[in-house]
Amino acid sequence: MSMNNKESKNINFNFMSLEFEPEYRMVWARFKYAERPCMSEALLQDVARAQQIVSKKAAEEYELGDGHRLQYQVLASDLKGVFSLGGDLARFITLINQKNRTALRQYAKACIDVLYPSATSYGLPFTTISLVQGEALGGGFEAALSANVLIAEKQARFGFPETVFGLFPGMGAFSFLARRLNPGLAKRVIASGKVYTAEELYEMGVVDLLVPDGEGQQAVYEYIQHQRHRSSGFFGLDKVVEQYNPLTYTELSDVIDLWVDTAMQLSQKNLKLMHYLVQAQEKRWGGNVQIETLAG
Repeated sequence: MSMNNKESKNINFNFMSLEFEPEYRMVWARFKYAERPCMSEALLQDVARAQQIVSKKAAEEYELGDGHRLQYQVLASDLKGVFSLGGDLARFITLINQKNRTALRQYAKACIDVLYPSATSYGLPFTTISLVQGEALGGGFEAALSANVLIAEKQARFGFPETVFGLFPGMGAFSFLARRLNPGLAKRVIASGKVYTAEELYEMGVVDLLVPDGEGQQAVYEYIQHQRHRSSGFFGLDKVVEQYNPLTYTELSDVIDLWVDTAMQLSQKNLKLMHYLVQAQEKRWGGNVQIETLAG
């Protein structure tokens, strides 16, 4: 059933909210965190539900030829200072200790099942935008990269800490970065384990728009206004880029199999390092984390 603008002003899930702004032909999709700001399975389920609503509305309005159709989605966070700290490391530790390969792969698949639609614009003339106003690490960095446009405030920080504990970011990091940079540089960024500033990534070409702290939301509105009369040209350019190096679901799926294989082979030392990172997150952000006792 199609939603009109009045019916679709706000939709709230436990870990995600949607706020439609018809005057800008856009929807804000914001992460909501109760405890540690990570990609829990419950959050991923809410993201998938939100995407179904957005994609359905956007597709229906496009097919109707609606001149005021939904055209932009902006992914952001409602937690000050954090976009997302990435994967649910506590869950990873538990599943690895249980040798539960199936559940670990299901988690990884849930990640690419929400990142792929974002990266491919729901298969429509549609623009996905990420607004990062704080930390975007690991899977959070991947989520930000999956958007067509990445806007970041100067305070934003990005990185892939996975190599510190013997893993690698397996839900699209290389695929997304290699299309913004080149394969060699993408590998270097991922392998470094370094936390990059928004300014550094802007200079490299990863961040599309760098804005002063506190001005991210206004920058989104200005970006959309600027695009309004030029959108057909930009959609065409996006198509050219996509045809040059198309992203396929299979590409992402093949990588998660490698990621699961690597995760299942992590040593107890690697798992302890991961556990220390969970403890640091818990100390800073709170939350009662249940982790299966580490062996050894």
